[in-house]
Amino acid sequence: MNFVLKEEKGFSYIEEGQGEPLLLLHGLMGALSNWDDVIREFSPNYRVIIPLLPIYDLPLLTTGVRALSKFVHKFIKFKQLSNVVLLGNSLGGHVGLVYVLAHPGYVKALVLTGSSGLYENAFGGSFPRRESIDFVREKVQYTFYDPKTATEDMVQEIYQTINDRHKVIRILAMAKSAIRHNMKTELRKITMPVSLIWGKDDKITPPEVAVEFNELLPNSELHWVDKCGHAPMMEQPEQFNKYLKLFLDKIKK
Repeated sequence: MNFVLKEEKGFSYIEEGQGEPLLLLHGLMGALSNWDDVIREFSPNYRVIIPLLPIYDLPLLTTGVRALSKFVHKFIKFKQLSNVVLLGNSLGGHVGLVYVLAHPGYVKALVLTGSSGLYENAFGGSFPRRESIDFVREKVQYTFYDPKTATEDMVQEIYQTINDRHKVIRILAMAKSAIRHNMKTELRKITMPVSLIWGKDDKITPPEVAVEFNELLPNSELHWVDKCGHAPMMEQPEQFNKYLKLFLDKIKK
């Protein structure tokens, strides 16, 4: 990743470009680098900001989706942002949904890709066996349509993360919070424009999840990305960016 990580007032984040703010939220096992292609494509015309979500730093008792939403609000106020377009992948999408319900006045539109909030098959439905690098490699590959997208660096990073007892306890607490916090009954209250950009081969939040989001969110559109799993902005960045640009152009009008 060639982008500079800024450290300020207890926040770690990347910020590139000028203009209307695009705030990008990563997933539970995700990294800021997951959004590299989005930054490159949109920072010439937008202010692209990615905060590092404090998944491993929250007190265990408050580790959950709501706590991350509160963190996002503190960050938005710290950066003095308004009229934000909020993009979230996986857990980041779930946090975005909770956030816009609590603070709709700060957000202009929402983009969800592989979002939890209705259903998620994390780790292929099984507890991460920490001792086995092969198991971790298999589960990281499961995230993508093309297993080669899961680089060895990615596998090693996640292996180290889940072998850190402090981190794995919080990962499990956050995953449980996401499963408990089902948003089915609340989605109709979100009336802002929402773009759903979904991998057609997503095994973690399968296509029927996207269809249900589209049915429940009153002002949403759904775009499919072929030959793509749970992270379209990583696996099929050109197609993801094309759909994102169409949406951003539409909400400008």
